[in-house]
Amino acid sequence: MVKEITVQELKEKLDNKENFVFIDVRENDEYELCRIEGSTLIPLSEFEDRAEAELKLEDEIVIHCHHGGRSMRACQYLEDLGFEDTTNVVGGIEAWSLNIDSKITRY
Repeated sequence: MVKEITVQELKEKLDNKENFVFIDVRENDEYELCRIEGSTLIPLSEFEDRAEAELKLEDEIVIHCHHGGRSMRACQYLEDLGFEDTTNVVGGIEAWSLNIDSKITRY
């Protein structure tokens, strides 16, 4: 079962400078349009090819996308590989724009 956090909980983790890997699985054009500061882009279309090489089993990994569907799939994929600390951001960058930072472009 994939853990989930709200954008408010994510903001708290970022504000507190907690140690975790923050991944954005949207595509390049979406990332160019808008992004949450501190995120690293690994598009879902490249995720299976890059995840094992770029992510560590022992890391806490928080993943977001536009609304939460793609990031949930990425979390499930990692869990299938044996990653134990993955978390999906509910509502994705859309929820971030609506609830945290209205300067983030909605699309």
